[in-house]
Amino acid sequence: MKNTKITATIWPATDNEESLIKLYEAGVNVIRFNFSHANYDNVEKMVNLIKKLNKSWKTNLSYLLDTKWPEIRTWVLDEKISYKAWDKFKIFVDESLRWKNDLYCDYKYIIDDLEVWNVIKIDSGLFDVNVVGKWNTYLEVVALNDALIWSKRHINLPWVRLNMPWITEKDKEDILWGIKHGFSFIGASFIRRRENILEIKELLKANWWEHIKIVSKIENQEAMENLDEIIDETDWIMIARWDLGIEVPVEKIPKYQYKMIQKCRELGKFTITATQMLETMIDNPFPTRAEVSDVFNAVMQGTDSLMLSWETAVWKYPIKTIEMMTSIIKEAEKVVKHEHKNFIPRWNDQYCPKKMSLIKNSLSMWEDMWIKGIVLFSGSGVTAKIVSGYKPNTPVFAFTNNEKALLYMNILLGIKPSLLDGYDSNDYEKNVENAKEYLKTQWNFSYGDEVLVIYYSKSKNWAHVPTIKIEKIG
Repeated sequence: MKNTKITATIWPATDNEESLIKLYEAGVNVIRFNFSHANYDNVEKMVNLIKKLNKSWKTNLSYLLDTKWPEIRTWVLDEKISYKAWDKFKIFVDESLRWKNDLYCDYKYIIDDLEVWNVIKIDSGLFDVNVVGKWNTYLEVVALNDALIWSKRHINLPWVRLNMPWITEKDKEDILWGIKHGFSFIGASFIRRRENILEIKELLKANWWEHIKIVSKIENQEAMENLDEIIDETDWIMIARWDLGIEVPVEKIPKYQYKMIQKCRELGKFTITATQMLETMIDNPFPTRAEVSDVFNAVMQGTDSLMLSWETAVWKYPIKTIEMMTSIIKEAEKVVKHEHKNFIPRWNDQYCPKKMSLIKNSLSMWEDMWIKGIVLFSGSGVTAKIVSGYKPNTPVFAFTNNEKALLYMNILLGIKPSLLDGYDSNDYEKNVENAKEYLKTQWNFSYGDEVLVIYYSKSKNWAHVPTIKIEKIG
């Protein structure tokens, strides 16, 4: 059993029932849908298929909606344009004015936002140009390297504060569609500051779907400058290394990754490390040694989940890629022993300090006593969230009667969530016996194995008191 979770992107290599089951059996916990490319009919088909497989317990998968964001692109060309270093040309905001080797940019404020000597990165950083002049309808730029540019290439504007609306109409439409279809997570692309997250929260609140967790994707320097306020407001952080590596000097990526993971641990927040983790396996059956080390080190740093993009969405080896990632995770988890460091939760209630103290000591107790696992009962998923925040080194079996909590817990490090037949928050004995039976049949627990149970007993005044108890199987 691995503790670190895996998020995988599907389409078109894995958009069928057989592939979904194989991905799950290989180690996937969450399925990502990239709404930059997806269409509603295809996603609905896959979501319904996941729901069917989950209901029959062939899988236990959650799903994440990754928003498109207000991307900036060049526009359509009749043919590719070849540029040489030091070529001068123009970037227009009016397509009708473009001429010969000039480019058109669909971001109308690019002239206002940029200054002379700003760098523009075209085609995901493959072509850099320097602004050398500003005019009413265009920027004059000089090429910094050779490039061959085709239609609709991405444009990145590093170190520039952009004057654009944050949630586009398409993003709003996509999020509302995700609410209707029961998504558990919203991957919010190109978050720059707290206000971007609050805008999404207001949209969720207005539609009575506040339980959806927001995963803020960190992809630019402005987000790094506002990291504390973003972590404070969001549920998760995605370390989105592709665009981040275009927007900031690429040599800073390892430092930023480490910083984000550590800051999230201090506040009981969670991280997904993403992009190019096993990219060689898009068309090769084996990763590079550097990629293996990258995955291993992310686990050692304490990331909660790893994400695969093109590796599982296209081409040849999606299942092999997951099997390889799972193998690397397991090797890393043989070595790492997380300290159960205290953290400052941004959620709270009157019992939270007691819960946290009990849970931290329960994790240490398990390691001293060699109990086979920890069992907890959680109607909302909050207890599992606290346990995961302490980075357990042991499998934690979380039982619930709440399907929304189940899907949320799928992404939490160390948590093995399940719906429990006959779950009754007022009947400890019944819950424990059902949980024991489940552990025997589903997880190969044997007669005499001991588990540490975390639950809430009721005192004389009906207050819920956090309690631990050792139970023996059989």
